[in-house]
Amino acid sequence: MHRLTSAMCAGAILVGGLALAAAQPVDGDQQKLQGAWTATKADNDGKAAGDLVGHRLAFTGNQFQIRSKDGKPLYAGTYRLTPSAKPAAIDFDHTMGTLSGKSWKGIYVLDGKTLTICDNAPNLAGARPAAFGATCGAGYTLITFTRAD
Repeated sequence: MHRLTSAMCAGAILVGGLALAAAQPVDGDQQKLQGAWTATKADNDGKAAGDLVGHRLAFTGNQFQIRSKDGKPLYAGTYRLTPSAKPAAIDFDHTMGTLSGKSWKGIYVLDGKTLTICDNAPNLAGARPAAFGATCGAGYTLITFTRAD
């Protein structure tokens, strides 16, 4: 029979605890995003973007898909969240269509059944927004979504 010293036991517990902590999500935002969202308000680089209102954004696992109001697939890929960033960050990595291999860098706020995203979609070379706004010349899109399901 093997005997563990107290230091070895403490080390085993610490390593086991760290493995469990690493396996658990730090934040529940990914879970809260799951499902479909409908765009209710949109601004693009300082102008109202009524053409984006009605688009549906769906999250399934780490995948996203955006469809037009009439259901036509527009964009799809994977997304990454950094909820600990101030403001919380989201990246959309496109895997289909004309944006395949490109990414939108954005920020988000999730408030119950409302999701607000501001990203650099009009200017992919631009930086991630630091605040929520899509003023003229800034190169950002600001969209408010409501839960669709």
